[in-house]
Amino acid sequence: MQKLLLLGDEAISQGAIDGGISGFYAYPGTPSTEIMEYAQHSKEVKASGINCVWSANEKTAMESAIGMSYVGKRAMVQLKHVGLNVAADAFINSTITGVNGGLIVVAADDPSMHSSQNEQDSRFYGDFAMIPILEPSNQQEAYDMAQNGFELSEKYNVPILVRITTRLAHSRAGVSTGNKIAQNPISLPKDPRQFVLLPGIARKNYKKLLEMQEAMQEASNNSIYNKYIDGVDKSIGIVACGISYNYLMENFDGKCPHPVVKISQYPIPENHLRKLRNECQSILVLEEGYPLVEKNLKGFFNEGLQIRGRLDGSLPRDGELNPNLVAKALGLEIIEGEAIPEIVKMRPPSLCMGCGHRDVYNALNEALEDYDIGRVFADIGCYTLGALPPFNAINSCVDMGASITMAIGASDAGLVPAVAVIGDSTFTHSGMTGLLDAVIKDAPIVVLISDNSTTGMTGGQASAAKGRIVDICKGIGVNPAHIRILNPLKRLHEENLAILKEELAYKGLSVVVAQRECIQTAIRNKKAAKKTK
Repeated sequence: MQKLLLLGDEAISQGAIDGGISGFYAYPGTPSTEIMEYAQHSKEVKASGINCVWSANEKTAMESAIGMSYVGKRAMVQLKHVGLNVAADAFINSTITGVNGGLIVVAADDPSMHSSQNEQDSRFYGDFAMIPILEPSNQQEAYDMAQNGFELSEKYNVPILVRITTRLAHSRAGVSTGNKIAQNPISLPKDPRQFVLLPGIARKNYKKLLEMQEAMQEASNNSIYNKYIDGVDKSIGIVACGISYNYLMENFDGKCPHPVVKISQYPIPENHLRKLRNECQSILVLEEGYPLVEKNLKGFFNEGLQIRGRLDGSLPRDGELNPNLVAKALGLEIIEGEAIPEIVKMRPPSLCMGCGHRDVYNALNEALEDYDIGRVFADIGCYTLGALPPFNAINSCVDMGASITMAIGASDAGLVPAVAVIGDSTFTHSGMTGLLDAVIKDAPIVVLISDNSTTGMTGGQASAAKGRIVDICKGIGVNPAHIRILNPLKRLHEENLAILKEELAYKGLSVVVAQRECIQTAIRNKKAAKKTK
């Protein structure tokens, strides 16, 4: 046993390593990225031959992890909440196939949308899938749940969802590690048809999942992660889920006068909640994200008991919780610092100085001067910042890969030319299928792939597209005569502008690839090269 100072993400990674994992599978997505990065920098992972290579997207990561589970070994998928949408088909079906080797899916939610398109709560996916959900309240629990979650998965023959949020993922605390568990040997499923979801087999597997619900409920009732903590003031009982337990305790220096049910394993522990109902006059539910538990309790305690939380306005319906919001809900005095002086202005994010996306947008904006505005569909990446001044260059950002398909739809409606701006990593994540649609109908759109040879927005992870984009476009069927290459540099502005104008005037599909390494990656690579000399 040793004591380590770890981020929540890192604690999960180390817990999985100590829990006998054989494969990490992920696509970069804040706030989950550091789980994979920690594994990639681990000497133990390298020595043990544990897989830790980035997948092309979250769906392929999930499917690869299912494949590792199929052969009896333990695997973990790491993704952010919107990444779970991408993986949802395989994720939901994996609860019907069941597992062979233990399988953990870590979903890192982002309340307050620090770096995301929405605030969705991944616990709803776990509830929908009818599998156990683990929600650590601190870094130690994050480690323990990752280490022991594989055993729980194998015991109940289902994947386990571990749900964390941004504050836990990106804050550090001391973590005591446990005994290391050896990797499982290869062992194929005893039932050779377990993973064959033909309807007749799926129906049988679904019945097995339903039959396991009572055992999963009992496991939650007896879980070490769920606790009933008595209190002297029973005018109100408090349900604190995951990290919200910390926000509660910060207001009372660790000793709350009210009875508290701490929930970190789901289904909700009915035994603790019944006791809370019987002893308290009302209940306040603290949970990060959507009011999942609050809604459940309103049905579970359908007896006129007052249940407060996000639904009744006791807590804000959106955004992260914090100690002050909890204090306000409890009628406590709120301690706040001085107001921020007016001289301090919010500074929006911007593209790095020297970034190739800047030159791409300068050329694109000028090329479009003769057209009406509102015809540039973009995607998710650093280049999304082109929506802001001084560029004001793009008109959409919906989900990964949507730029190309939205441009197709707009062109179908008569908006010609339409432009799709997409990054290299996003293109291989989920843009290639949209490009195939464009090829099939020879859509009159320009697909501008801004290729910086990395996954830049999440810190410069390896891009599956590196060195492959032109060949991919040719293989999908794009006319080679209309696959054009740009070098986005100021000195080549006129040359790049001419290419863009030519392709905008073309009444069919064209792909323009702007190739220039990310400035941050280039700086890091240059420093690394100096160290090796």
